[in-house]
Amino acid sequence: MVQDARTQQREKVIEVLHRARSMELHAIHQYMNQHYNLDNQDYGEMAAKVKLVAIDEMRHAELFADRLEKLGAQPTTDLPAKVLKGQNVEAIFPFDANLEDDTIVKYNQFLMVCRENSDSISMKLFEAIIDEEQVHFDYFDSVRAHIENLDGTYLAKIAGTSSATGLQTQGFVARQGGGTPQRGA
Repeated sequence: MVQDARTQQREKVIEVLHRARSMELHAIHQYMNQHYNLDNQDYGEMAAKVKLVAIDEMRHAELFADRLEKLGAQPTTDLPAKVLKGQNVEAIFPFDANLEDDTIVKYNQFLMVCRENSDSISMKLFEAIIDEEQVHFDYFDSVRAHIENLDGTYLAKIAGTSSATGLQTQGFVARQGGGTPQRGA
């Protein structure tokens, strides 16, 4: 009887970890598509930062996959939604701020599922990733506000900037001085 209850608890945690991994995979695809669009529109600096956010999301997806494997589950590769393609620069940042805001809300709910089902390790993983998603939200929302409030001035300043990010593996949050500890750290 105790084993059945524990199995049910584990399954509830596995379900939210799968949903979170799926959300991260969608964000990766969405942000990489936007990275290329921004670069093609000659907004290199923005393209580079969106690419770095995508790298953060890749790390998150892998952290969720690692946790799923520890719980005996095969990590999902499914996307919860289609990637929106062809967005212009004015549409990208409000879209991304909304995506990150929704993620933060859902991850807080998922964190509570982990707490309610006695999985403090998964709960702490969600806490750390929520902190990084907040950094992403703040960036996207700030750029959205600049574009909205400064008319074309802000975009004119960014146009023609380099998108070179080099071969570094650090994402946006790590370059800002934060980050989730890596396995074994």
